[in-house]
Amino acid sequence: MTLALIGFSVVLLLSLLGLPIAFAMLAVGFFGFAHVTSFGPAMAMTGQIAYETTINYGLTVLPLFILMGNFLNKAKLSSELYDASNAFLGHRRGGLAMATIVACGGFSAICGSSLATAATMAKVSIPSMRKYRYNDGLAAGSVAAGGTLGILIPPSTVFVLYGIMTQTDIGKLFAAGIIPGILTIVLYCVAIAIVVKVRPDLGPPGERFSWSQRLRSLRNVWGVLALFILVIGGLYVGAFTPTEAAGIGAFGGFVFALFRGGLDWSSMLDVTVETARTTATLFMVLIGALVFSNFVNVAGMSSAMAQWIAGLNVGPLMVIFWILVIYLILGCVFESISMVLLTVPVFFPIVQHLGLDPIWFGVIVVVATEISLITPPVGLNVYVLKGVYREIPTGTIFKGVMPFIGADMVRLTLLVLFPVISLWLPSFM
Repeated sequence: MTLALIGFSVVLLLSLLGLPIAFAMLAVGFFGFAHVTSFGPAMAMTGQIAYETTINYGLTVLPLFILMGNFLNKAKLSSELYDASNAFLGHRRGGLAMATIVACGGFSAICGSSLATAATMAKVSIPSMRKYRYNDGLAAGSVAAGGTLGILIPPSTVFVLYGIMTQTDIGKLFAAGIIPGILTIVLYCVAIAIVVKVRPDLGPPGERFSWSQRLRSLRNVWGVLALFILVIGGLYVGAFTPTEAAGIGAFGGFVFALFRGGLDWSSMLDVTVETARTTATLFMVLIGALVFSNFVNVAGMSSAMAQWIAGLNVGPLMVIFWILVIYLILGCVFESISMVLLTVPVFFPIVQHLGLDPIWFGVIVVVATEISLITPPVGLNVYVLKGVYREIPTGTIFKGVMPFIGADMVRLTLLVLFPVISLWLPSFM
């Protein structure tokens, strides 16, 4: 147990010193495993993990869903999604911020990346909010918070990684993320409504659209909705596997971008290179995390923690509470995917020991790590916004996300106390 804790501390230290998390976990995992066993087994273990990960058929869903998102990005759908949301909500006080949240939810369904969602929607929505004299904190905060939906609403890269690491059905995980995603959008809009109720000057009402204009705005997003229903609906009814769904989604994204004039030879090269780069990064992080988790297991941390929790004589809800506290603390330092890969091998055996549903726990993990994207001091979505709009102070953005962090605490509480929110849809699969 002590050796494993030292390993976690060294990974944290190396990350703070600037070493990429993948190499930090790989190095500590390798040398820690070698210390417990010997150099030869550590070499064999690392080589085996690297080989088996790269030939794992189940992992083909990652590059395919990433490819789908990149194709749809080229189709320039972000502005259409925002325009459609704005047509229905923009006339309300705080309505442009609410429209941003809804558009982020729609874009997340085709993107799967929180950072990409935040960066893209910032360029689309903040100029419109500034036009109507929105407060910079509320404007940037709504984009940063809305961007976090990228790892919850399917298809989600984090759900894929969690499913592969825990041998949990990826299709059911995707279905489990739908209602919590809708709940998030609703709670974020409620948070905006409360803020502008207290301070009306922060979010003045925008332009009111007629019903004919609202219906016309939906014509530009029907293709995205159809593709989402095809991919997720096909998974839900069992028409195809997650890998087949990813392939259909990638081909659908290609056709959609092609017919919208978003593809030429140059953009096609950009899409493939970006997909390869993102996939290679994820695989490197995954290999490092698997090597590190092998070290943690051989050091006996998982079994020691399970015995310690059993000795506490507390209920499962209290155990989940302390796991969430750890996630929220780690979220101040680690990026979401790295945090999932680093902690799931430790916490999942405990959840199994307690007899808790792995799908429900997967949603809880994703939501808890999602919050880390907007919490100080290392809320990555905040720094994405800062990179796009350098004139907005970082403190202003962090202040703007505080109402959404409050909404996240309410959401997390509801998901923990009422597992049916996550498990109702998967129960019909």
